[in-house]
Order: sequence, then structure tokens, then C-alpha cells
Amino acid sequence: MSSLTPSAPDLTAFAATASALAPTPVRRLVAVTGGANNRLFRVEDENGTAYALKAYLRDRSDTRDRIGRECQGLSFLWRRGLRAVPRFVALDAAAACALFSWVNGEPVGRAGARDIDAALGFIRDLKGAAAHGEAAALQPAAEACLSGAALVGQIEGRLARLRQAARGNPVLASFLEDGIAPRLASYGRAAETGFAAAGLSFDAPLPRAFQTLSPSDFGFHNALRTGGRNLVFLDFEYFGWDDPAKLVADFLLHPGMRLGPAQKARFRSGAKAIFAADPAFSLRLRLFYPLFGLRWVAIILNEFLPERWHRRAFAGADDQAAAAARQLAKAKRLLARLTASNGGIPNDG
Repeated sequence: MSSLTPSAPDLTAFAATASALAPTPVRRLVAVTGGANNRLFRVEDENGTAYALKAYLRDRSDTRDRIGRECQGLSFLWRRGLRAVPRFVALDAAAACALFSWVNGEPVGRAGARDIDAALGFIRDLKGAAAHGEAAALQPAAEACLSGAALVGQIEGRLARLRQAARGNPVLASFLEDGIAPRLASYGRAAETGFAAAGLSFDAPLPRAFQTLSPSDFGFHNALRTGGRNLVFLDFEYFGWDDPAKLVADFLLHPGMRLGPAQKARFRSGAKAIFAADPAFSLRLRLFYPLFGLRWVAIILNEFLPERWHRRAFAGADDQAAAAARQLAKAKRLLARLTASNGGIPNDG
């Protein structure tokens, strides 16, 4: 290796890992801005070919195999001919590092109709890949929500962990008890009532025939626009089988995106067409939408959890108090939007 940029002692191990994983000799490794939980490096070989080396945090409090899911998922999708994702190259499980093709692109920024259609096209491709026999061996997505009861249980679990973190923090405690808890009870009752009226079980898992493959953190915040104006979608650490209603609701609700009413309507309309063979898709999306919204409110508050902040610190964050304050304000704004629409999808028709 001819150079290391920046020159830092802790990069030596990553440089060695990159050299072992790359198919040709490596001459340069550069630390770049990564995600909220990992570290990312741009690797360049002697021929000028670039790769992405991703270092995953090893956290005993998080037993999910994030590196295994991402490598397995991307390998499967490439075998099925999907090219709107990075290509998996090699894995060093012991070092918790994986090498992928480097994607030359820019953040999506302000999304247009063409971007919405690209996202819908990718969802359609995922649904097609799910029909392949090989997909049966894939795991459920991390924190898959395959029933109403499972969804409510996930929110209750997150709320319980946040209550522990709120001891000695009256502002957070008040938001949990006066903001989230009563709405969870209300939205949960409404969903159960709606399921009963439709003759559906709130507790039974969604049949595999109506599930789809999902990145579980899907949106333009995890995409790059390439030179040809195509989109490449990133981050498959939580990839697996899930309810398509969750995939669609998460896209509409994700705090990392800003979609206007027309864009949301275009996405919902396209998604309904993709999953038209599922007779209860629209019902689940409507009844679960406010619950998925509460789930996002709780996720936004992760900075208050010590184990989650450890992951942020690994990725380079350094001011927990400021981050927690920002996230609490963001959570309050999302809850206010859910309340203003009475738990419904805005402009629901």
C-alpha cells in the first residue's frame, strides 16, 4: 500500500483488512462519512478501481447479524439481476468488515416524480425477487412487523426502554406518558377494531404469500443519484421478509425524507398497484399507519438510550446532549403531525 489517507494509527488495521479483501493490490484507503452506526472507507486499488469498505460496530447489546444480512441480501439480489444496489465483493466476519463496489453518486436531495418511480420500480423488483425459490431461505427482516400484535409489541418494548432512560429526565418522561402512551392505546384499539370488522386476525402473522423482501430502511436518505440519473439504493443491514404495508408506511413516514403531498400520493398509488393481489394491503396500510408513525417517534428518541448512543459514537458522533435535544424536538413534531391528521394518512382517499 503506497498511502493511507488520513494518516492515523487506527486506520492501519482497516487498511490491512481492505488489502486482504480486495481482489487486486490496494494503494489507498480514505475514511469517509458513513452511516449513523458504522464506519466507511473508500478503497482504491492499483488500477484505480474503487471499493467501499464498511466496518460494522460489534455490540453485545445488539445480537442482529447486520453484516451477514447485508452481504447475503446483496448477493441474492445481484444473482437475481438487480443492479440498483452495490455489489458485494468479500467479507471478513472476524474483523466485522465487508467490501462492496463503490457507488459514484450524489445525495438525491429534492426528489421528483422520476425518483418516486425509481423507488417504486425497485420495490417491484424486490417483489419479483421474492418469488424466486432461493428467497425462501432468507430471514425475516430485522424487527419485521408481520401482525398487528407484533407491531404494538415492538412499540411497547421501545417505550419500556425509553422509560428507563427517562428516569431523572422529566421532559422526556412527560412526552412518553402524555404524548406517546395514550396514542398507542388509541391507535392500537382502532386497528384491532378495524381488523375484527374485516374478519381478520390481529394476532396471526401475515402469510408468506403476501410478504415481500424489504431493505427495512428504504428511502432516498439511503440512495445515491449516479451520473446517468439512476438511483442506487444502500444499506441492507436489516434486509429480509416483511409486510409490504410496513415498507410503504416507513417510506412515507421516514424522518430523513421530505416528500410533498403529490409525491406521497404518487408513491401510495404505485405501491397499491404493485401489491394489488393482496386483498388486505390497503386496509393494513391505513390501520397500521399511525402505529408505524408512533414506532418512528420512538426510534427518533434512540439517542436517549446508552447502548444506541454507543453505536452513534462508533460512527463519529460526539455530543449526546445536543443530539438528544434535537431528536426530542423532531419526535414532538412527528407526533404533532400524527395527531393533526387523527392518525390517518394525510390526504387519504
